[in-house]
Amino acid sequence: MAERWRPETHTFHLPEGEMTITLKDVAILTGMPISGDAIIGPTTKPEGGWGPLIRDRLGFDMPTTTPIQGRGHPPLNAGQVSVTWLVSHIQQEVEINDETPEEQVERYARIYLIGLVGGFLFPDKSNRWIQGIWLDMLTCDWDAIGQKSWGSAVLAGVYRELCTCSKVGAKQAGAAMFILQLWVWEHLPMFAPLDPRPYRRNDDELNFMQNLPYGVK
Repeated sequence: MAERWRPETHTFHLPEGEMTITLKDVAILTGMPISGDAIIGPTTKPEGGWGPLIRDRLGFDMPTTTPIQGRGHPPLNAGQVSVTWLVSHIQQEVEINDETPEEQVERYARIYLIGLVGGFLFPDKSNRWIQGIWLDMLTCDWDAIGQKSWGSAVLAGVYRELCTCSKVGAKQAGAAMFILQLWVWEHLPMFAPLDPRPYRRNDDELNFMQNLPYGVK
């Protein structure tokens, strides 16, 4: 599909004509909102570095120079945060239960969001770093986070990466390429895997799936 992508038109050139991923596709396949506030924010490191912001918003200190378990890269690198460090920090903490203070639950919900957005919806090619912009954006007011147009931002990222990886010599692509995979399965069914159990879903499964995005089905 990358080889058939044309950066001039942001469409796939196929023998039958042109096709492209639309905002409607993103909304239906993923359930992400495609209207609301734009995803914008500073991409540079704040004055004083990321440490004070992490301490203030997430409640813990992040080392700046110690490599993670001998893997050779620090938790902070310019304007990026290590995915490995973030995951390991969560795994080291106590399990959340009914008696966990609300403040702690909210703090780890924000850490999860940072990992989800920065590592899954907007990943880099190595899948090792999360852009620091998400630290600031996802530690603000909860309502403000939910009112942003996440679907349109993710689609813009997919478009940009397709433009990059369609060039001669490109070998990798970042962004949320799972959307392209789901889109291909839906619109070009000859590439879609067969459902291994199409007639064996019980009523509970079907009722549960009614409330999930189409891509999950």
